[in-house]
Amino acid sequence: MRILLLTILTMLAFAANSVLNRMAIVDGGMDAILFAVVRLAAGALALAALVAWQRRGFQIGGANRFFGVASLLIYLFGFSIAYQSLDAGVGALLLFGTVQITMFMSAVLAKEAIPSNRWAGAALAFAGLVWLLWPGQGTALSVPHMTAMIFAGFGWGVYSLVGRHESDATQATAMNFILAVPFGVMALGFLTTDTQAYTGTGVFLAVVSGVVTSGLGYALWYAVLPALGASRAAVAQLTVPIIATAGGLIFLDEPITFKFAIAALLVLGGVWLSLRRA
Repeated sequence: MRILLLTILTMLAFAANSVLNRMAIVDGGMDAILFAVVRLAAGALALAALVAWQRRGFQIGGANRFFGVASLLIYLFGFSIAYQSLDAGVGALLLFGTVQITMFMSAVLAKEAIPSNRWAGAALAFAGLVWLLWPGQGTALSVPHMTAMIFAGFGWGVYSLVGRHESDATQATAMNFILAVPFGVMALGFLTTDTQAYTGTGVFLAVVSGVVTSGLGYALWYAVLPALGASRAAVAQLTVPIIATAGGLIFLDEPITFKFAIAALLVLGGVWLSLRRA
């Protein structure tokens, strides 16, 4: 029960990131890359303070740290760029659909035991993603922004896989954020043309996203990952788009289309089937 409750709390944090990004970038007019860097820096400062207070120490680590930092940067920048165009729910569904594929492939390659109901559930949830993205009349999804979110999904999938091997979730998350900051600042100089494109509201939302729903949320995710395993963690994250859609409806006045409703039902059905006992 404890793992279930912590997983639900983590999924809520992930969904909040989608809504906060859209609110700052689309409604708040903030530059996407600048938002990602402020989010990253705020998370790094908060986590560094937490680690120092708890006297955990700052250990750089080996290969895991390299992959953790690199995948975090790919996720953060792809995520913010994608939300220049995609709605909160659609972006989250594309993100975690890609995460599911990445983590399931890892589980298969690692020969993790995957029961038949989890395979069936994953297939059903993936069918929901295909339904959403299949070209049709009225479909107006931006290919460049969809591509950015696919890269973000791959980055987050790798970040999650790396996290299963961390013995100290808080310390590992802190070091990933801290070491990623210099590279994020350098990317800001190359990838944005207007570093003045920010508002007080946008900066505030970036700080909230960095400190609460990213920094602390990701530390919590690293803590529950070992108990979930790659395939279960992949499927569980597909609940995030549904939560993000509800947030988009409440906070951003985003419409829920019939196509998304069908996709959401397929995804939720797949998650239920995957997580039930065989």
